[in-house]
Amino acid sequence: MKAQIKPRINQEGRTRLEEVIPLETPFVLFVDPSSACNFRCKFCPNGDPALIRETGRWQGNMDFSLYRKIIDDLKAFPEPLKVLRLYKDGEPFLNKRFADMVRYAKQSGVARFIDTTTNGSLLDPETIRPVLDAGIDRINISVDGLSDQQFLEFAGARVNFDRFVDNIRHLYAMKGECEILIKIAGDFLSPADKERFFSTFGDYADRIFIENMAPCWPEFDLADRLDVPMDTGIYGQPVGEVLVCPYIFYSLSVNSDGTVSLCFLDWARKLIVGDLRRESLKDIWTGERIQSHRIAHLLGQRKQDPVCGDCGQLTHCLPDNIDPFRDVLLEKVRTSKP
Repeated sequence: MKAQIKPRINQEGRTRLEEVIPLETPFVLFVDPSSACNFRCKFCPNGDPALIRETGRWQGNMDFSLYRKIIDDLKAFPEPLKVLRLYKDGEPFLNKRFADMVRYAKQSGVARFIDTTTNGSLLDPETIRPVLDAGIDRINISVDGLSDQQFLEFAGARVNFDRFVDNIRHLYAMKGECEILIKIAGDFLSPADKERFFSTFGDYADRIFIENMAPCWPEFDLADRLDVPMDTGIYGQPVGEVLVCPYIFYSLSVNSDGTVSLCFLDWARKLIVGDLRRESLKDIWTGERIQSHRIAHLLGQRKQDPVCGDCGQLTHCLPDNIDPFRDVLLEKVRTSKP
């Protein structure tokens, strides 16, 4: 097997947040090319159309002129982003201008690294070649089944599994400097399935990993919907609890309609802190709405927020813990100037 067995989140070499907060430039910006998806996965709110309709959320592809405005806004920050993540709620490759998005950001020099996460169903050679040529740095592929039937049962989608594997084989052969990461949720896999996952994809990836399901989506009871225990973290680590969400101090998320969410898991649009159709990204990053959330968290008030209060991302997936530095960071954040 060519691939390293290594998760998508880099645990090594991470910047100590307590040493750099408050940040003039966010480390990470999520931009959602499409809030729509061609899958109906059981583990994702997007897989429940009735639930999405209840939110009144707009579904569709990001307009390219809006995307250009977002990238141009990034030039107002003193440094490039560490990572531009071209995904959030939906399937990025549903946006026909995805390659143009990658190219425009690369040519603008506003991010050191550009990646995306995809269900892999649309990665035929004709689609993926322009994206690779545009300079994308990493493609994370979530595999949602190991047969046509498993895809239908778990993702609610008809997928020709042999063609799916063949497309990934072609992608790996033509990837150039792009890193390919392939992952799967292991909760429903037999030991034989797990072996088959590694043998099927291990030679077509730079990294490969079997994750645990995690109840990361707010106000979406994953354990109840899937009827599986979730007593360990996404990578098998112990489940923990923190007072402060570190993500709101170094990342921001742009929805496909241009609204800006405090959190990349804000599927129901209950954590809106701005709108890029009327505001600049820098004004939102330094604005009062996001600042009030940061201060509330540092004061130990996260649990009082109806959305943030029961966050499974913080219990099951957290890479950083800034709780021990709350008092020092509170003073820094309160006295920081836009």
